[in-house]
Amino acid sequence: MSSSPAMTPVADTVPAAATSPAAGTAKARFWDRIAPKYAADAIADLAGYEATLRRVQGLLSTSQDVLEIGCGTGSTALRLAPFTRSLLATDVSPAMIDIAHQRLAGQPSPQLRFAVADADALAAGQGLYDAVLAFNVLHLVSDLDAALALAVQALRPGGLLISKTPCLAEMNPLIPYVAVPLMRAIGMAPPVLCFAEQRLEAALVQQGLQVVCAERHGTRGKDIRAFVVARKPG
Repeated sequence: MSSSPAMTPVADTVPAAATSPAAGTAKARFWDRIAPKYAADAIADLAGYEATLRRVQGLLSTSQDVLEIGCGTGSTALRLAPFTRSLLATDVSPAMIDIAHQRLAGQPSPQLRFAVADADALAAGQGLYDAVLAFNVLHLVSDLDAALALAVQALRPGGLLISKTPCLAEMNPLIPYVAVPLMRAIGMAPPVLCFAEQRLEAALVQQGLQVVCAERHGTRGKDIRAFVVARKPG
């Protein structure tokens, strides 16, 4: 196994792969604007969130180097870092990462580092991580297949892509196809991808991954958030 990425000094940004700079900037502006509210909002289904955390903690180990994409303000990364050797948690929004750094200062974790990076343009190196975490972010990327390809590239052979994703195609069609576009028009929602769990699993398989589990952890009504774990061969 190669040396831990955490052992090499790096800046608070991750190099970007080739992508549209305008798209990344627009995404960052939206999330920068709502970062304080996002940080203050309560978790809607706390029991479901805790169930997911327990499941992920069971999949990680202190011998693993882990990458998180779309980490938001870092609350989940802070909970998971003690179960890793190193955790690099990234988000496209500098404002989100600023809040994450504040949280890390109040709750120091030697394994954890935050950096600004776009999941659509991640250049995290080849085969550096034993797991890539993608929670509530895959429906927000510009190109699902391209983002997954970058995540898979970062995984070591045998590594896990651990994801939890709102599958908007499983909702009442009026929400993703009418309500969300209206909210986008007034700046209240970001661009989103609308797909069902089957499409997500097919995209993972297309990248050469083996889906090892697909679960739902919600405890409040219909749960559209698919928890899917896939393994890179090797």
